[in-house]
Amino acid sequence: MAKDHKDAAIAELKNEFESSNGAVLTEYRGLSVAQVTELRGNLGEVARFRVVKNTLTKRAANEAGVDERFRELLEGPSAIAFVRGDVVEAAKGLRDFAKANPALVIKGGYIDGQSMDAAQVTKLADLESREVLLAKLAGAMKGSMANAAALFNALPTQTAQLAEALRAKREGEGETAPAEASAE
Repeated sequence: MAKDHKDAAIAELKNEFESSNGAVLTEYRGLSVAQVTELRGNLGEVARFRVVKNTLTKRAANEAGVDERFRELLEGPSAIAFVRGDVVEAAKGLRDFAKANPALVIKGGYIDGQSMDAAQVTKLADLESREVLLAKLAGAMKGSMANAAALFNALPTQTAQLAEALRAKREGEGETAPAEASAE
C-alpha cells in the first residue's frame, strides 16, 4: 500500500474513532462474504462494520487517543463495528450474530473513553435499550411525583379532619368553641 493511501486510511480510521459513540472489535476469521454482508445489514444505521488492517488501526487509534488496552486487542484478522447510534443496540446485534455464527468472536470494545473486554461488551448487550431505560426512569419519576402530590394533599385534609374531630369532642363535652365564647 502506498504511503498516501496509508495516510488516508489512517486519517479515515482516526475520524471514525473520534466521531463514533464507540467501537467494538471482533475477529471475523471463518465468516463468508455473505455472512459479513448479513451482519452489516443487521447492524443497519446503528453501526458501521469495517474490516481493518491492524497496523493502520493501531496508528489511527493512537492518534485518536484510544486506550492502550484496546490497541493491544488488535491481533489476528480484525473488524471493528463503529457505533453511530445506541451502543447497547449495536452490542446486542453483534452478540446475537456471534451466537448464530460462532466464527465471529467479540474481542472487546472502546466506549465513552473506556476500554472494555469481551465480557464487558456482552454485559452491555444484556442491558435494555436506551428507550426502555428512559421509559422506566420516566415512570419512576412520575410515581415519585404522584406520591409527593398525595403527601402534600394529605396534610391539609388531615388538618381539617383533626379540627373537625376536636370540635366534635368539645361539643360532646359541652364546651363552647373559642369563637362562640368570645361572641357572648
